[in-house]
Amino acid sequence: QVHLAESGGGSVQVGGSLRLSCLASGFTYSGYYMGWFRQTPGKEREVVAAVGSDGTTDYADSVRGRFSISRDNARHTLDLQMNSLKPGDTAMYYCAARHPFSYTYDYWGQGTQVTVSS
Repeated sequence: QVHLAESGGGSVQVGGSLRLSCLASGFTYSGYYMGWFRQTPGKEREVVAAVGSDGTTDYADSVRGRFSISRDNARHTLDLQMNSLKPGDTAMYYCAARHPFSYTYDYWGQGTQVTVSS
C-alpha cells in the first residue's frame, strides 16, 4: 500500500526557516519523480519544487534561491529546506510521487501546514 507522510510543518516568523520531510513507502521510490506542492484556500495547487530519479531539480520562480529539495533513495525520504520564508509561503504543503511514464502525479500525502507570520 502506497503511503506518503509529510512532517515538519509549523509556524514561523518572516525570514525564518523550516524543513519539511516526506517518508514514502509502498512503491519503487528510487524510480519515481518526486515533488513538493502547496495550496491555499481558494487557489489551485501549485508545484514548489521537484526532483527526478537522477537528482535533477526544478523550482518555482517564487521559491528559487530560497528553497532546496533533496531526496534520499536509500531511506525513501524527500526533504524541502525552506529559508527566508515569506507570508506568501503560507500554505498546506504536499509531497507527491510521479511514475516516470505518467503525465500526472500518482500518489499524494495528506499535507503539512506551514504558516509564516510577520
